[in-house]
Amino acid sequence: MHAKDILIEGYSRIREEVHAAVEGLGPDGLNARPGADANSVAWLVWHLTRVQDDHVADAFGLDQVWLAGDWEKRFGLGLPRHDTGYGHDSAQVAKVRVDSPGLLTGYYDAVHEQTLGALRSLAATDLERVVDEDWDPPVTLGARLVSVLSDDLQHAGQAAYARGLLPSAEA
Repeated sequence: MHAKDILIEGYSRIREEVHAAVEGLGPDGLNARPGADANSVAWLVWHLTRVQDDHVADAFGLDQVWLAGDWEKRFGLGLPRHDTGYGHDSAQVAKVRVDSPGLLTGYYDAVHEQTLGALRSLAATDLERVVDEDWDPPVTLGARLVSVLSDDLQHAGQAAYARGLLPSAEA
């Protein structure tokens, strides 16, 4: 198995977890916050998708799906155009509200397809390419892809946990 095949498998698992976390939820369940400053299922899935979209697009020189596919307008969150949710405070988390799981999965699936296309184009030597010199040591494409994979799986797990905290009528 080649490294790109392992990455494709890993990113495909994110998609499975995203769909499982949101399918069947209504607006109340998607936007419920288990605590006053906790993240909702909607925020967690939106954020993990924004991070993947932003980081993969940057690493491969692609346009972000968020902007190119008008997802920013479809969501209508009133946040800055390039916001990924990184460092959001409670008030910013509260702005990320959605009415249906289809909006979240639609955006995620569009990002997932762009990610898979980029991963399929990889040669093993591409993973050594430096994509971010702001760190010591500089970040390679391979490290960036694993970082996004790890971060997204953690947030997908958090979304599943938040869903599990919902009263049964909302889940």
